Amino acid sequence: MNKIIRKTEELEQWRLELKNDINFIPTMGNLHDGHLKLISTAKSSNCNINLVSIFVNPLQFESKEDLKNYPITIGKDIEIACSAGADAIFIPDRADIYPPNNKSISYLKASKELSSALCGIRREGHFDGVCTVVFRLLKLVQPKNLYLGEKDWQQLLILKNLVLEKKLNVNIISIPTQRDSDGIPLSSRNVHLSNKERKLIRFFSNELLIAKNNFKKEKKINLKEIIQKLSAEKILIEYLDHLHPYTLQNLGADDNISILAGAIRCGKTRLIDHVFLMKRSPIIAIDGPAGSGKSTVTKLIANKLKLLYLDTGAMYRALSWLLLKEKIDYKKETELNHILKDISIVFKSNANSHQDIFINNYCVTEEIRSQEISSIVSKISSIKEVRQLLVEEQRKIGESGGLVAEGRDIGTTVFPDAELKIFLTASINERAKRRKSDKKSKDSQEIDLNKLKELIKKRDFEDSNREISPLIKANDAIEIITDGYSINEVVDKIIDLYNDKIPKEIQIQ
Repeated sequence: MNKIIRKTEELEQWRLELKNDINFIPTMGNLHDGHLKLISTAKSSNCNINLVSIFVNPLQFESKEDLKNYPITIGKDIEIACSAGADAIFIPDRADIYPPNNKSISYLKASKELSSALCGIRREGHFDGVCTVVFRLLKLVQPKNLYLGEKDWQQLLILKNLVLEKKLNVNIISIPTQRDSDGIPLSSRNVHLSNKERKLIRFFSNELLIAKNNFKKEKKINLKEIIQKLSAEKILIEYLDHLHPYTLQNLGADDNISILAGAIRCGKTRLIDHVFLMKRSPIIAIDGPAGSGKSTVTKLIANKLKLLYLDTGAMYRALSWLLLKEKIDYKKETELNHILKDISIVFKSNANSHQDIFINNYCVTEEIRSQEISSIVSKISSIKEVRQLLVEEQRKIGESGGLVAEGRDIGTTVFPDAELKIFLTASINERAKRRKSDKKSKDSQEIDLNKLKELIKKRDFEDSNREISPLIKANDAIEIITDGYSINEVVDKIIDLYNDKIPKEIQIQ
């Protein structure tokens, strides 16, 4: 039996009796398939208790008339929420959320930077009301996870900022904009649309989609042309802006991801929509010293996020293997340049869904992990001509993005514009133990642990002090020290960071 809660005292008692954490889905009622998706996503994500709130927040409305006209469908909402996976529903009245003369209620101000663009320009105080009610609800509910839709992108950014600013212990999990069969974003306000008005919002949403598809080819947007098309259909445009997706400020020349967002009015109904634009798909750059777990972590992330895995270290190892096989004196520039002219390095998936690396048609996946290769690869990778060749090859692979790459100079040299940069490291002791237990590296298993530590220290020194592309942490990289953490915990941490950096709408494209 689903629990219906109407008083804050009842909510507190219910919460204290729980043995599980709470997934919280705040709504203003008049639930539709977008809300259903939020609830069902929470239900399928974990074993937490799913709590849906239904409260029409008066502080979010521009006028009393707008508040009065908001659809109230409590009976239907309870039925929809329960069918989607809600374990409990909190339906407070205004006096419960904003008790009269209660000085403990914090009336908050939204981030000035984030609320001064898009909807915030004409809806003065709207986001202050959103922050006030969500902060109040979070204090009452004390959830582990807060589920929100990306349809209200600006609101999502503002609430993320609120959680960070107030140091609230809650994870924000977003879902992509949910659309009706005709392509318009699902909204509780859609019930007010006439057939003619719905046709206008459909035209508006379709123009955004057309602009997105054009951007994929041309890497530019013509706002004036879009506005002219909308105006020709007698669509009343409140705003249409092309901005940075996280600051909502003007774009920089090197920004890869952007947002094209607009608001229009159809009769008395105001509707918003947006699309994300990309010059290329996202890139994750993972750097770190030898033995930090980069390869294992990167492979798992690539698999989970369905990204291409680029093992740049394997490329340097493969070249080192070839130089040894061909007995090339890499210190002699003429010999080295001669063999570099005809180098072919490719990755291929094998029968086990793993990657094999081939150099000049030789499969060297196993051979490149020997201690002999480990002892020379740092010297060879510090050679200017070698790095120039392989960095160029790596950049070619990453031209269209959609990959996770690991190495020692990925975030600083190869992909300095990567959306997420990680510096993965661990103590010398931890890394030596990992190498010692690595069944793929037979040489490491036979070496004394203390000797292995010395070899790792030597490799670190060489990598960090080479003249070209030394191993250093990029200024904007997030450092993760993996001592004491399992591989899966590290992978989950990086995926959480990726989800925070990359809108879900982009991830499913």
